[in-house]
Amino acid sequence: MSPQPESERLRRIFAEAALAVTPSAVPLAAIEKAGRRHRRRRTTVLSTACGLLLLPLAATTVHLASPETTTIGQPAPPTASARVVAPGERVQVAPKVSLWLTKDGKHWSTPTQADQFRSITDGNLDMSRPGVSLQSEPVDGTYLLSGVYHGKGDATTVRVVTDKGTVNGHIVTLAGNPGWGAWYATNPLPHRRLPTGPTSADGKDDLVKSVTVLDAAGRTIAALTHP
Repeated sequence: MSPQPESERLRRIFAEAALAVTPSAVPLAAIEKAGRRHRRRRTTVLSTACGLLLLPLAATTVHLASPETTTIGQPAPPTASARVVAPGERVQVAPKVSLWLTKDGKHWSTPTQADQFRSITDGNLDMSRPGVSLQSEPVDGTYLLSGVYHGKGDATTVRVVTDKGTVNGHIVTLAGNPGWGAWYATNPLPHRRLPTGPTSADGKDDLVKSVTVLDAAGRTIAALTHP
């Protein structure tokens, strides 16, 4: 037999050695366990990420819904403000009707009665305690209600309860917080015969049930009630 080349001899040696080696079993259980652990880790990461994405949406929903639950049904505070005038400065309170103040009291004029006056110094008003006066008269298809108020605090609005409902009126005052001022409002004419001139009833007219002067916080400065 002729000698074999060196390369062929080496190949045969390696082949015989490979056939003598027994391969180990594939670790299927370990691979499966590792796969389950990997899937759980991926699921946890995805759940956390989704939760972080949904959290801002939930917070936004609560933020938008809160104002509705806290404001519905609550009464609004008074938003009017008193008109501060100089002595003698005229304010148009209705068509052809003007009102002005001096240090002595309230003045007003209507088409039928000019230069009317309600004094705060003649002793007819007890200025030592809070109070409200009332004058009422028909003017061009409406009922003009007005008066003088006095008391502590900065008045901003007046609420008049009539036999037709509630009317929100206006406040006029002099600068310097003198402790008194005037108020006025208008109301539809009642379905009954009215006097042709002004009535200085100071609350004894059955058209008006009550007059309440309020400050900006809704606190009562002075009130008049007609039983």
